[in-house]
Amino acid sequence: MQNRPDQYYSAWLPAITGLLFLGAASVGSGAPASDPLLDLFIQKGFVTQQEAEKVKAEADAIRSRTNNEAMPNPEGSKWKLSTGIKSVELFGDIRMRFENRQAQDAQANQIKLNRLRYSVRLGLRGEVFDDYYYGVRLDTGPNPRSAWVSMGTSSSGAPFQGPFGKSTAGINVGQAYVGWRLAPWMDVTVGKMANPLYTTAMVWDSDINPEGVAERFKYTVGEADFFATFGQFLYQDTNPTTTSFGFFNFGQAHNNLPFLLAWQAGMDYHLTKSLSVKVAPVLYNYTGRGANNTVNSEIPGFNGTFIGQGGTNGPGSPGASGFPNGFYDGFIANQTGINDLLVLEIPFELNAKFDKFNVRLFGDYAQNLHGGQRADAAFAGVSRAFVPDNTGFIVPISSSQRQDTKAYQIGLAFANKGALGLATGSICQKHAWEVRTYWQHIEQYALDPNLLDSDFFEGRANMEGLYAALAYGLTDNMIGTIRYGFADRINDQLGTGGSNQDIPQINPIKHYSILQFDVTFRF
Repeated sequence: MQNRPDQYYSAWLPAITGLLFLGAASVGSGAPASDPLLDLFIQKGFVTQQEAEKVKAEADAIRSRTNNEAMPNPEGSKWKLSTGIKSVELFGDIRMRFENRQAQDAQANQIKLNRLRYSVRLGLRGEVFDDYYYGVRLDTGPNPRSAWVSMGTSSSGAPFQGPFGKSTAGINVGQAYVGWRLAPWMDVTVGKMANPLYTTAMVWDSDINPEGVAERFKYTVGEADFFATFGQFLYQDTNPTTTSFGFFNFGQAHNNLPFLLAWQAGMDYHLTKSLSVKVAPVLYNYTGRGANNTVNSEIPGFNGTFIGQGGTNGPGSPGASGFPNGFYDGFIANQTGINDLLVLEIPFELNAKFDKFNVRLFGDYAQNLHGGQRADAAFAGVSRAFVPDNTGFIVPISSSQRQDTKAYQIGLAFANKGALGLATGSICQKHAWEVRTYWQHIEQYALDPNLLDSDFFEGRANMEGLYAALAYGLTDNMIGTIRYGFADRINDQLGTGGSNQDIPQINPIKHYSILQFDVTFRF
């Protein structure tokens, strides 16, 4: 066989190469499928070991070149993918809602909202070669805490654009990020991303997509899955950070970019195959304070001292609420200040799986370690307040309420097998159901008021109450959900500080309730 003519070898070589390529293509990129074929040719004496290795190298080169070329387009489709994209996924949802929301002050004056609403979230995500990934999502609403748009509102304002107009809906970038998986146990994400932290709605509204950088780590030891997440999120762009006198119609500027820094470490421990516990403390620190705002500014003042008191004394005097059109947003009645915040949060859950249903006991505890200083600053701000005539008044504080620095949540979710998360929209399957409820208590100086869930309970601090939800999977893509919540003020000496845009006119809120009926199409 070693003395066969060259034409004999040249006749077999293309056939062998073609068979190797077809065999490898049938199983993806795995080369081992071609090894038995090579062994057979060597055993029969058709090729030598050296010739077989040459053929394999040529087949690998053909396969590599084919994988990196654009896919053929036999049907005339206009959809083409860049050669650098490894995978792409279309995702998002279309949601319809009826909502009843009510707030009442201490004098029984109230505001009630009955709204029909909709939202659309549409995105693409996937992977590119060399362990990179990406994502982008568009939302209908500009509010960072809500993608919802109210039906019928386009008939108001100037110019007149109704009925059935489109002026209140928009196309807004909800997510835009890229990431890199440096190792199986580490990845880094940069941009506007889904919240990478394990947390609850008590601390973070689930619609908020923080902006900045996040590093995630994970490692498994026995029955314990350890993980850590670190975030450096830009809170507000305050540029120019520095300017000489005379530019921009103001004096010298020395602004610090405010960042929200998060450090989380946690563990998901599998006690048995059907029982697990998860806990992950996280510490939040704020650097910088943001830009100053002028008197009568409609922009929330992160730089100002958080007061949170409000000044509602019946109809006609909501001006001191401070958002969005308060007379001194930046100091006297500021609802959005991030001064004196060093928050320790401890979210947890206990999961139990049974033959036909799953149960989750979950909760959260948080405390502002600088809450006493935050309370002192609020008391001093009210004491120095100057309020113009006929604009309402700041509710006085008898003393600094230094004890109001804690928040907690405790809840229970009950669902049929594999359906936990249906009420929050994280999963969907036909005929699945979930019942979820929790009790929540947030004191005035415990948390960042700008991150609180805008629905339950109106994005306010100094409120406590009950939340309940029932969800049912109408199809594998459709979810029907009913939610209800009510809350009351905790400390009658304080306002209900917060910056939500739904009912900003009442502060303090004495009683609050919300009822929602949702239909969601997920894809």
